[in-house]
Amino acid sequence: MTFIISQFSVLLLSLFGAFTFQKIVCNNLSQVRCNEKDRETLEMFKEGVIDPSNNLLTWSTQQDCCQWKGVHCDNTTSRVTKLDLSQQFLQGEIKLSLLELQFLYHLDLSCNKFNVISIPPTQNNVIFGSNLHYLDLYALDISLEDHISMDNLDWLSQLSSLRYLNLGFIDLHEETNWLLAMPPSLSVLHLSKCQLTNISPTLKHVNLTSLVTLDLSYNHFNSELPHWLFNLSRDVSYLKLKDNSFYGEIPSSLFNYQNLEYLDLSGNMFSGSIPFTLGNLTYLVVLCIGYNSFSGIISEMHFSRLHNLEELDLSKTRFHFSPEWIPLFQLKRLYLDDTNQGPQFPPWIYTQKSLSHLCMSSSKISYVEEEKFRGLIASIDDRIDLSNNSIRGMLPHLSPKVKYVDFSQNSFTGSIPHAWKNLKHLVLISLWNNDLFGEALMILSCLTRLAVINLEKNDFFGAIPNNMSRKLEVVILRSNKFEGSIPPQLFLLSNLIHLDLAHNKLSGSIPQITYNTKEMIVDHYYAPLLVDDSNIDFYEKGQVYECKLDFNRRTIDLSANKISGEIPTELFRLIRVQTLNLSYNHLTGTIPKTIGGMKNLESLDLSNNKLFGEIPENMANLSFLSYLNLSCNNFSGQIPIGTQLQSFGVSSYNGNPELCGAPLTKCSMEKNVVNTIQHRINKDGEFDEESVYLGMGVGFAVGFCGVFASLVIFRKWRQLLSIAQSNV
Repeated sequence: MTFIISQFSVLLLSLFGAFTFQKIVCNNLSQVRCNEKDRETLEMFKEGVIDPSNNLLTWSTQQDCCQWKGVHCDNTTSRVTKLDLSQQFLQGEIKLSLLELQFLYHLDLSCNKFNVISIPPTQNNVIFGSNLHYLDLYALDISLEDHISMDNLDWLSQLSSLRYLNLGFIDLHEETNWLLAMPPSLSVLHLSKCQLTNISPTLKHVNLTSLVTLDLSYNHFNSELPHWLFNLSRDVSYLKLKDNSFYGEIPSSLFNYQNLEYLDLSGNMFSGSIPFTLGNLTYLVVLCIGYNSFSGIISEMHFSRLHNLEELDLSKTRFHFSPEWIPLFQLKRLYLDDTNQGPQFPPWIYTQKSLSHLCMSSSKISYVEEEKFRGLIASIDDRIDLSNNSIRGMLPHLSPKVKYVDFSQNSFTGSIPHAWKNLKHLVLISLWNNDLFGEALMILSCLTRLAVINLEKNDFFGAIPNNMSRKLEVVILRSNKFEGSIPPQLFLLSNLIHLDLAHNKLSGSIPQITYNTKEMIVDHYYAPLLVDDSNIDFYEKGQVYECKLDFNRRTIDLSANKISGEIPTELFRLIRVQTLNLSYNHLTGTIPKTIGGMKNLESLDLSNNKLFGEIPENMANLSFLSYLNLSCNNFSGQIPIGTQLQSFGVSSYNGNPELCGAPLTKCSMEKNVVNTIQHRINKDGEFDEESVYLGMGVGFAVGFCGVFASLVIFRKWRQLLSIAQSNV
């Protein structure tokens, strides 16, 4: 019996070994090896690519190109079928010779920073020997982060299998026949931000009968809605025409697309009234018709059948809903900006229990039902914008998940609720221009994800903490009562682009450290900047503007405080800064010569301080400088000569008695000499050695010239006297 069991065990081991060996052999036989022709095509594409983040490192270190990052091959044929290199920070050139990959069905190069697209020469619709009719390319996405030009789309019409196409941010303004180049097989077409102008409004039929999704947003169309738009497939479910210049009335036939789930007509110039046939779109989930010029009144009758609606944008439109109306839908996102809703907060909004976004800026609201209002606001877990109203009362409690909060330009009173320290997801907080007070920063400094903080024009007080969020990009504490010194940590925030601490009670000196604000230093540093459209008061060139946050600008404003000491050299190494204001402080010392490197500087205000010395010569090279104020200091010497500094008026230099040169009075030689010596006096009031030698040299030169001139004059006088005597 034991022998039989032993033999059986040996048999099992043998079978297991044979099975394992067979599996290993099969795996080796089925191992994918990249086709050599496909490899050459990929290498040709790689030659034009700049890869600063080394995301394509595997493309040069591994032999099998099927193992390269983003490359997918068929397990049987070993041919490349998919190339996905989206969001890899790639630059350089897109070579569309990639279409030589004969078995490619999916190509995605989106969200990169390419600056060139090269199209291979075509002859009889053949690209490098590959007939595009036989290419089974199903999806093509080369939407980018910035505009690059393409003036030829003829090759697109040959991609007979193409279903998905995204050319977002590709500049197609020279391509007048873009519509006819689209293959009829398309079901999804995204042409957002392509600078298109011609939409062929008179063309009645376009062969896009398979189209389900159409996105033509953010272009430059200026016409009525084209006829062909109403002859698409009855299955169209997504239509986005946002932010163009379409005008005229909206035809009722548009609402015959009863499968529409997404309709965005906002940001155009449509007029007239909204047809009641809007109610036919019973599958509608998103409806955006704000920022148009509709003349009629929108009422609850338009929405009586839209029970699936989750997003509604009626911004800057006229509408009236009765106080008793209870909608069938439960919205997630509601936008009613720039509407005359007030003075009472609309009662129907209290019925919406699923809101994640509520944006009602500039809606003339002043009264709220406090209990219902607080309950509504506390349930919103993403974005709240109630700015530019007249809402009174204490600040409400917020959802711990909320990300964006804008209560600016209202009449809120009291202090920030202590519970706000638990808003761990908060990215933006704007409370400017209210009647708030207290030590706000003690609470807000606990919020580690905060990127934008705007507390301007309140009565907040206390010191600025050292432990502010390290993700801050915009810090606006202007016109409050903050005191103490400026924390060095503010200049260690790598993403900081806008720092405004003006009109407070800050004292001490500007931090003398090595600044690490990379967004203000490095020309090509790409930080994950917050994208937002919040309003701020922007102070530049001696004026104030209310405008949207501009994430292309770099600003530092420390004016109207009690800051003393010298200006750190490091401050002038922030070469991307465009606006710098240090006026109305107690700063001393000279302007560091490093200021000449601030090549992007447009506005500089150092007025009303105690600065002295000469204006650095290299300031004349600041070619973008369009506003300058150095008045009311102790600057001396000659204003550097150059077209830049002489272009400013007298007011830019007034209040500096020892300063001369255009546009002020001319500088005399004696004054120049005295000023040059005076500027080189040590802080202790003693001459340095160079100043002494300079003075001696100048004195010797002046004395020598005087003696020499006397001798010449005396010699000529003797000659004249001798001639006169001989004549007698």
